Amino acid sequence: LPEIQCCLCGNEENIETQYGKLHCTMTGTPRANRPVILTFPDVGLNHKTCFETMFEHMDMLEIIKNMPVCHVEAPGQNEGAKTLPTGYTYPTMDQLSEALPAVLKHFGLRNVIGLGVGAGAYILAKFALNHPDLVDGLVLINVNPNPEGIMDSVANKITEWTHTLPDTVITHLFGKEEIETNHDLIATYRHYIATTMNQSNVSQFLRSYNSRGALEVERPVPGGSINVRTLKCATLLVVGDNSPAVEAVVECNSKLNPTKTTLLKMADCGGLPQVDQPAKVIEALKYFIQGMGYSKSPLLSSASMTRLRSRTTSSSSITSFDGSRSRAHTNELQRSRTHSRTEEKRGRSHTDVSMESVSNSNMDHMISKSTEVAC
Repeated sequence: LPEIQCCLCGNEENIETQYGKLHCTMTGTPRANRPVILTFPDVGLNHKTCFETMFEHMDMLEIIKNMPVCHVEAPGQNEGAKTLPTGYTYPTMDQLSEALPAVLKHFGLRNVIGLGVGAGAYILAKFALNHPDLVDGLVLINVNPNPEGIMDSVANKITEWTHTLPDTVITHLFGKEEIETNHDLIATYRHYIATTMNQSNVSQFLRSYNSRGALEVERPVPGGSINVRTLKCATLLVVGDNSPAVEAVVECNSKLNPTKTTLLKMADCGGLPQVDQPAKVIEALKYFIQGMGYSKSPLLSSASMTRLRSRTTSSSSITSFDGSRSRAHTNELQRSRTHSRTEEKRGRSHTDVSMESVSNSNMDHMISKSTEVAC
């Protein structure tokens, strides 16, 4: 499908910023009435190895036909990058987030919907905190709001001494169970890291990520200060239940504004949900974009819209996702609490999710008030 492939292989440019050159791949033509999706991959990955499975999925075509995409990679993290010069000081996470306004200015972008994984999610969250007027929404996969602790630092040092760089990155991306059981996937990503990425550059990016500070976000309290530091935009947090980042993502959810944040915790899912279960992540992304008020364009097919309307019945309706490992299909949302309670007994569901809409006929203003979805 040329339209899908085009979304991964657009016009490539190295954008000069005050903190180094960011490699960017821009696809589509920005339009004044809607944002651009801006992606940022995790350590050890480029935009293709991080997002290819998701963006080449048939269900993604509905989104990329209507929204341009700008893939951003940190200095030296693009496929086939040359080794950074000797003496080059790699930018910090804060500096990388502050380099993004230059990217938006270069392409003439007014605002974006951020889609980041791991280190990329952290960078986009920092960007949204410091430039809320430039970010309409965030989809953060495996985001960790905390700095590296002392024990983590010691463990990472030992890992650096005893493991090759690809193995170190693998333990960052995937959980122990997935590494031990999903040999084909792990071998594929170890090959990607070893052959498509510059090892020296990845090592510098990894050290920068491991030296990150806290996001310093605070959950607003009803009746409390209106000036608390928090994400102002709609935010979707995504994590697989077998991900090494699951505890960090749940903690991040507890620190954000519950009226603007949804946590999608995916059952039977590994460290990279957009690779493991792309159809579900795409479906959640469609609902997320709908909830931001961009439903006038055909982001969802008529069949999907019918399903969405049937699922969103009232401001008090309770729904939940039923997990499945199918990459081609996603299950219907259930209309009662019964299924959620059953899933909780199995240990696969964590909370119910409340979805609220202005009306079934006015999908432009559908807003999710949920704090956690078990998928």
